[in-house]
Amino acid sequence: MRIPRIFSPEPLSDYAICELSDDAVNHVARVLRMNVGDALVLFDGSNRTFPATIREIGKKRVQVALGQGQQDDRESPLFLHLGQVISRGERMEFTIQKSVELGVSVITPLWSERCGVKLDEQRMAKKLQQWQKIAIAACEQCGRNRVPEVRPLMKLEQWCAEGSGELKLNLHPRAKCGIAGLKNVNATGIRLLIGAEGGLSAQEIAMTEQNGFRSVLLGPRVLRTETAALTAITALQVCFGDLG
Repeated sequence: MRIPRIFSPEPLSDYAICELSDDAVNHVARVLRMNVGDALVLFDGSNRTFPATIREIGKKRVQVALGQGQQDDRESPLFLHLGQVISRGERMEFTIQKSVELGVSVITPLWSERCGVKLDEQRMAKKLQQWQKIAIAACEQCGRNRVPEVRPLMKLEQWCAEGSGELKLNLHPRAKCGIAGLKNVNATGIRLLIGAEGGLSAQEIAMTEQNGFRSVLLGPRVLRTETAALTAITALQVCFGDLG
């Protein structure tokens, strides 16, 4: 049986006694129905993992004893910053979950002209918390020991104008160059823009070009926004990262 992996928002130390977070308590005690003496693996985002044994368990509290931490680096050599215009329903959650599994480093949700999602400040704050939890759960599942940051919502123009030494890419169905044509580019970091379900407007495309973005093509078919994001991340990891 696979030993469950649990994220700790607090730094961990060798051979320490610690208590799990509220979210982890719910998962361990209520979902997995684990017991005293059962084994866990904890990680805190430092690229170390800690074997752990449950000492005490209750409905609202789980205490564990840690063993010696071990370095366990599963990160891609490619730093990939995904700028994703918010999509409707569960599509955004799906994109975040799968992009974390594929090795994305940072995710920034974006507003654009054709973004069909309307959220007030309070609902957006809740969404951001939920999206970060999805990123954590994806790391627990896939074995990553660093949790990608889900940044606060930004306007498309602000994100595109941020100073960055990364290669900037924008998917465009009429671009002349595909991702395979970037193989000779020496890229240690990439900033990838994925537009709304209705695409970017002509003005927004011009704005990305003014900010140094290169338009790239994925293929002859038009992909949904969530499909485009995951396809592009996979292709970039094959070219510059650790998939192959």
